[in-house]
Amino acid sequence: MDRIDCAVIGAGVVGLAVARALAMAGREVVILEAESAIGTQTSARNSEVIHAGISYAPGSLKGRLCVAGKAALYAYCAERGIGHRRIGKLIVATQASELPELDRYIALGAANGVTDLRVIGAAEARAMEPEVRCVGALHSPSTGIVDSHGLMLAYLGDAEAHGATLALQSPVLSGDATHDGIVLQVGGDEPSTVLCRTVVNAAGLGAQRVAGAIAGMPAALIPPLYFAVGHYFTLARKSPFHHLVYPTGREGALRAHVTIDLGGQCKFGPDLSWRDGVDYRFDPTREPAFHDAIRRYYPGLRDGDLQPGYTGIRPRLAGPGSSMHNAATDFVVQDERQHGVAGLVNLFGIESPGLTASLAIGEHVRQTLGEARTGAS
Repeated sequence: MDRIDCAVIGAGVVGLAVARALAMAGREVVILEAESAIGTQTSARNSEVIHAGISYAPGSLKGRLCVAGKAALYAYCAERGIGHRRIGKLIVATQASELPELDRYIALGAANGVTDLRVIGAAEARAMEPEVRCVGALHSPSTGIVDSHGLMLAYLGDAEAHGATLALQSPVLSGDATHDGIVLQVGGDEPSTVLCRTVVNAAGLGAQRVAGAIAGMPAALIPPLYFAVGHYFTLARKSPFHHLVYPTGREGALRAHVTIDLGGQCKFGPDLSWRDGVDYRFDPTREPAFHDAIRRYYPGLRDGDLQPGYTGIRPRLAGPGSSMHNAATDFVVQDERQHGVAGLVNLFGIESPGLTASLAIGEHVRQTLGEARTGAS
């Protein structure tokens, strides 16, 4: 049986950030990834937005780690030459009854330490985005976009430069918490058994399954998993937008945001629906609802402008009817002080803003492991 210091399960953007943080702290790290490449699920199917930290409950892990992660991410991308742009975002109110929502965003952002937000009038919004119709808007200058794959490659490069090893097509089948450490049964072409001093479960959509497969992990402490599906439609012509554009009222099932990638491609989404498992099928019948939602703020959208793009799935901890500000939708970072399994850290519900917060999550896990060891001793 092989013995290793630390296994990080999952090579998405968060798992790689955790592996990087631990390897750079001098830990021996092996990254176990079930798929044949890094970042093939949630990390590859998102909007690639660097979020400002506006929309999260004050004091939540999402809010704290998003704001810290945003600052770290901009600095890291600049230092490493990773594609990114601080293009800013407008949250637009299309009718007077929505204007108070802009002030609520200001207050929520301030509670999370975001101090560069400002409400602007319709004329200034129109000067920034001539195609957008609104009665007022909130300008968030620190929102941006990033090349998520380039970011993941950089994280992996840092981890490997500090001795970490990536094992692809190495699914974790089961585990057992013992007095000597956590024994993992790893499948793939060359199945193996490894004894780990530390295990970080960063398996994303598979995190609950992995936790449930470790004997000794209390089942009652594994939160439910809801598969939140978001559709993205692309604009079949040159983007008329220069900023990200979000309508107010983000709690609804259809959140037809404007996002722009580094190549200039404009897409709208995501909406919100629910499925019973990992299912990336695209439902083209959602297009009429997208048209109606987008034309609230972009009346220039023409019939035939939208093309099916892709779907992404978020690992939500609260299902239909839950508010995004509900405590049940916060990130969960769980260590032995909660579940009693020495050396195990579970990451549950790492959805948006996981990419933005990834460096901060990596540092938080590193600190959590240190605190758990200190508490255990």
